[in-house]
Amino acid sequence: MYQLMTRDEAAALIKSGDTIIFNAFGSLGFPEETAKAVGKRFAETGEPRDLDLVVNAGQGVWQPGRMIEDMCQEGMLKSVMGSHLTPMLAITRQISEGAIEGYNFSMGVMSHIYRASAGRKPGILTKIGLKTFADPRYGGGALNGRSTRKLVDLMLIDGEEYLFYRTVKPNVAILRGTTADPRGNITMEHEATYGDIYSAALAAKAGGGKVIVQVERLSGAPAKPRDVKVPGLLVDAVVVEPGQWQTLLQPYNPVYTGELRIPDDQCTAHVEHIKELNIRAGRKRDRGALHNIIARRAAMEVRDGAVVNLGIGIPEMIPKAAEEIGGATNFTLTVEAGVIGGVPSTGIDFGAGINADMLLDMALQFDFYDGGLLDMCFVGAMQIDPKGNVNVGMAGGRVIGVGGFTNITQTARNLFYCFPFSAGGLEVAFEQGGIRLVREGRYAKFLPKIDQINANAEYSLDIGQRVLYITERCVFDLTPQGLRLIEIAPGISLESDILANMPFQPQIAEHVKTMDFRLFE
Repeated sequence: MYQLMTRDEAAALIKSGDTIIFNAFGSLGFPEETAKAVGKRFAETGEPRDLDLVVNAGQGVWQPGRMIEDMCQEGMLKSVMGSHLTPMLAITRQISEGAIEGYNFSMGVMSHIYRASAGRKPGILTKIGLKTFADPRYGGGALNGRSTRKLVDLMLIDGEEYLFYRTVKPNVAILRGTTADPRGNITMEHEATYGDIYSAALAAKAGGGKVIVQVERLSGAPAKPRDVKVPGLLVDAVVVEPGQWQTLLQPYNPVYTGELRIPDDQCTAHVEHIKELNIRAGRKRDRGALHNIIARRAAMEVRDGAVVNLGIGIPEMIPKAAEEIGGATNFTLTVEAGVIGGVPSTGIDFGAGINADMLLDMALQFDFYDGGLLDMCFVGAMQIDPKGNVNVGMAGGRVIGVGGFTNITQTARNLFYCFPFSAGGLEVAFEQGGIRLVREGRYAKFLPKIDQINANAEYSLDIGQRVLYITERCVFDLTPQGLRLIEIAPGISLESDILANMPFQPQIAEHVKTMDFRLFE
């Protein structure tokens, strides 16, 4: 039977050396008030310490003092395992400095580890991660020299390579829902995503541990069985925090839950409104005409009837870009967090969906992706080497984390990388239906060698993917010999604007096309 507790009482349940599992997707669904109480207890008593954290999506927003930051004080942590790590400033700093162990695996792998841990299974067997940073031949997901645990094995089954990821054994789950009924059953009617809350709770109980759930309110009536996401028999403590917000931007947005459906032609305007909220919250991202060129070129690849995944950044601009160029409009968007249909939200609210058709547990969403049902994905790229391998997870010792990138890029039928040719001050001018390079960026994207392989070009070729690398000035495709230039923007010089700014010589197609003039209007 669960107990109603204050946040401080719940924090006292956690002991030094515990392994704690969280469920939130970035800023969505994080039990911040409870986490703050754990940090407050450590600051006052020095306990709990030497914690192992299992987090999947990063539980932070690039802001000191928010989200999980209170639980990351010096001495609190022994290790962290997760997919997208960069929003957690204290954690990534400690990993980079070698102060704690750090392990990074793709989001779908982490979700399936949650589910396997819930059933006390030893691990999961999958092809996801082969020939990437997670493969033991490429580092096994370890992020620094301190991270020496062997968590991944290469296995040969019926002549085919697989990776075996060992499960975790958490003994505390700190979760968040909306309502607890008299029996402690937890419903999530105000939450934008489910994540893997049931698997996380089961995993903690399978490890003989405790489940703490922060909720917005208590109900005097039993919950409807179909609405319950965590049964009360799994719950040890309920912490009521009436002031918890649905996201860090909004107390509650009913379009994220399906309580309200807005007209489809208003979805773009709603996304623009959320962008404004991000700007007010200090999360302004400079997305201008340069990025719109890339988004428009990518939108030209979308086909009616396609099932699509959009990554963070430029890919988020594609639905609006498709409208601008008169492209396909009848396609289904999906988000790793478990959203099918509708339009993905943006910025700090990424992971939520507007007018979604369905909301799934994340493990089921990645079953959908891993099962080959994703027609195309549009993702970013931080570094690209001559073979076409891509890095998004680490640069110059700075820990970022791969997120869902490896699952998605290894399962989509068509793969499109969308990124500026360089970063840090890149500037182009629009002239007569084309562009002119005004200033090259300070940081090259194309490199002789990349810091980490998160998407392996050889693997893409082996499974028959169509792969394009889309920039504002040119487009490459992937061949067995590496990158091949197939399109150039009007006004751009092949020699001085492209080849002179690459440290390697790409192939040049026999008939290089001019990028569509609609992109530069």
